[in-house]
Amino acid sequence: MLQFILRRTVGALVTLFLIGAATFFLFVAAPSDYASLACGKDCSPQRLEDIRQALGLNLPIAQQFWDFMSGIFMGRDFPTGHCSAPCLGQSFYSGDMVWNTIMDRFPTTLTLTAGGAVVFLVVGVGAGMISAYKRGSMLDKFATGTSMVLSSFQIYFLGPIVLWIFVYSTGWMDNPQYTPITQDPWGWFTGMLLPTLVMASIFTAQYTRMARSSMIEQLAEEHVRTARAKGMSRKYVFYRYAWRGALIPIVTVLGIDLSSMLGGAVVTELTFSLQGIGRLAVDGAIHKDLPMTMGVMLFGAFFILIFNILTDIAYAWIDPRVRLS
Repeated sequence: MLQFILRRTVGALVTLFLIGAATFFLFVAAPSDYASLACGKDCSPQRLEDIRQALGLNLPIAQQFWDFMSGIFMGRDFPTGHCSAPCLGQSFYSGDMVWNTIMDRFPTTLTLTAGGAVVFLVVGVGAGMISAYKRGSMLDKFATGTSMVLSSFQIYFLGPIVLWIFVYSTGWMDNPQYTPITQDPWGWFTGMLLPTLVMASIFTAQYTRMARSSMIEQLAEEHVRTARAKGMSRKYVFYRYAWRGALIPIVTVLGIDLSSMLGGAVVTELTFSLQGIGRLAVDGAIHKDLPMTMGVMLFGAFFILIFNILTDIAYAWIDPRVRLS
């Protein structure tokens, strides 16, 4: 197991380096001029030249690439000050360091992702498992029907409806916003409750159907039928043999969903006007803030690689038949 983790970690670092290199050269090869974007419309030639020197755009491409990659591990200096590692550059639009801005926005996205994951895992997977166990019952039909209805909704459609009902019409809840949990735990909970539930409802429907179909497939496996033939109770076979195997496809999709959500829950944050990573990516694209866009891309890629490793490790824990070679 340790060798596997080390191997995957080294592979993830190499992949992250290649993604960083591809991202850098993609933007460097773009027809837009960094200095012109940073300077704005009313920019004098002298000001434009000063910005080129400040950003290091007058240096060879190889030197610029080295400064960018080495800054991630060792930090780098800008005319406005030192950027500590991991340094992802300085924003053209705000002048702030990219890493500091991402870290300011990250708690919002983390709260949204973690809260949503708890809801759709507990409710979605739980409902799917119980629905498969009581296949054909009224509970099964209700869970299946509800998941079908919820899966037809989209966040940008369901979000405004929920806001109108609970915020603007009845005033039962305040407008969603992020409050640090260390400052006001109750404000943190109520401020993020609506966006978390709306985002989780879409995923809950998906995980309910997936857990149900996976569990039904596991209950039809030969080792489960053999256990039942030996006289073991249906409940014992369900908890002892079937549910762990049913988690394999769920873990696979969960790793992808969590990494993409942590990289930026764009639609949810835009719908509820939350200042998270997803909103930051959109703002970077609107303002043509290339360092910010590159930083968010690398940040998202990092979490995708991390969750891929964790997913593979979870396979071996869930199903002993899986061997890490």
